[in-house]
Amino acid sequence: MADLSTDFVGLKLRNPLIVSSSGLTDSVEKIKGLEKAGAGAVVLKSLFEEQILFEAGHLAESSDYPEADDYIQHYTRSNSVDKYLDLIVQASSAVSVPVIASINCVSATEWTDFAAKIEEAGASALELNVYFLPAGKDASSQVYEKLYLDIAEKVKRQINIPVVMKLGMHFTHLVNLVDLLYHRGVDGVVLFNRFYSPDINIRDLKMTSSEVFSSPADLRFSLRWVAIVSAIVDEVHIAGSTGVHDGQALVKQILAGARAVQVCSAIYKHGPKIIQAMLDDLNAWMVHKDFASLDAFRGRMNYKNLPEPQVYERSQFMKYFSSHH
Repeated sequence: MADLSTDFVGLKLRNPLIVSSSGLTDSVEKIKGLEKAGAGAVVLKSLFEEQILFEAGHLAESSDYPEADDYIQHYTRSNSVDKYLDLIVQASSAVSVPVIASINCVSATEWTDFAAKIEEAGASALELNVYFLPAGKDASSQVYEKLYLDIAEKVKRQINIPVVMKLGMHFTHLVNLVDLLYHRGVDGVVLFNRFYSPDINIRDLKMTSSEVFSSPADLRFSLRWVAIVSAIVDEVHIAGSTGVHDGQALVKQILAGARAVQVCSAIYKHGPKIIQAMLDDLNAWMVHKDFASLDAFRGRMNYKNLPEPQVYERSQFMKYFSSHH
């Protein structure tokens, strides 16, 4: 049996598989089941910035739309901040694996003070699930990126537990952004977040949602950047995410340089039993390759360690298709 343990942002994990923030992690019973199934850690279902501000009395005062107020009040009642803190307390005492809190945020306002309550409740770390849609034409990319930096900086002032930022994949200069986050104290980043994507129903001419779950092919979105960022900004711990559906994907992410790997869609599709199957595949591969620990091969295939790192920079298919007639 190989040693599957890993260190992610200072947390000691029995293995690198983290169940990502979702409905899979919104109750103590589910979290206990995921621990029993073999998960190395769990990220709680996200608490939204709007909930925090509403309970602090700010959101209702700022809204001019009664319909929005009604919705927010209903949403907040069923997803209260106190319930979230209780979930952290109960889950942390019920399981031995790290319990990572999550906040879905879009600003660096008063809500950042709430991070201290999450630490007090016993969370092992805090994941910041941040996303802005840069749809306006008048703001530069630096304006949007500064919002990420401001959030990180304000939260780090409030807490001592590790802070992880979950990022989307659409940045002009991702390596630079991660480096700037490091200099603001961020301990780790997750590459990448999977956001809601719209689709069009051409029969009814209505908007709908595209596929909610990832597919194994989506691994390509994160693998390149895990390999590059982990090599160049090696002070920050990287968790790979998106498209991880089997043990081979776990192996690839760690070879690319990931300290941990977040999994969600595969568990929704196959149930918690897929966790142990993925870990068994990882262990079998390590035994076959004679790797006693994850450190023995982590990053072996990243940007820094390849003799021809340009393979991660290639963006065109010309070389591939030129050999196929």
